[in-house]
Amino acid sequence: MNNTIEALRLGKRIRAIGFDDAPFSKTQDTKVSIAGVVCSNTRFEGMLWGEITRDGDDSTSTLIKLVTNSKFHQQLHVLLLDGIAFGGFNIVDFQQLAHETGLPCITVMRKQPSIQAIDKALKHFTDYQRRIQLISQAGQVITKGGFIFQSTGIDAEHAATLLQRVTDTGKVPESLRLAHLIGSAVKTGESSNRA
Repeated sequence: MNNTIEALRLGKRIRAIGFDDAPFSKTQDTKVSIAGVVCSNTRFEGMLWGEITRDGDDSTSTLIKLVTNSKFHQQLHVLLLDGIAFGGFNIVDFQQLAHETGLPCITVMRKQPSIQAIDKALKHFTDYQRRIQLISQAGQVITKGGFIFQSTGIDAEHAATLLQRVTDTGKVPESLRLAHLIGSAVKTGESSNRA
């Protein structure tokens, strides 16, 4: 993880992989596609595609396998997530993800999350305690440099600098923006402009 800060300090290109889930049916599908896009700074370099269970508990293991088994793994400086959960409430174990991939991880949000709303939604799950613990272990939500994020394996100051480096316009890193657009296009036939 130190090579990420060293790359920032030396002004090297930052290779980021960003994951977002594709649109999914809230009533029918039990599987949700996830797209992972690799960018060097903001230039597209490659992509991964996987599948998780809607509201399940396999997002962490799936992400670890996708990243560590890919040809990109050794070149990456950071792993970015669009939020801490995919496919509804399939919550990522942020600490385990960073530890097992050997990469600093940053989850980027468009707005401050409502802890009360999340807590209320999670009460419907039999493993409520485990899910709420994963969310609390993800750490403090930080607003810095115009970004709202949580990070592990990298301090907030370096994380904000890194996010600026890998973002073209707006406040969504390019790899996350592209992951969203590609996931939408594959599942619905056209890209959506939410990202």
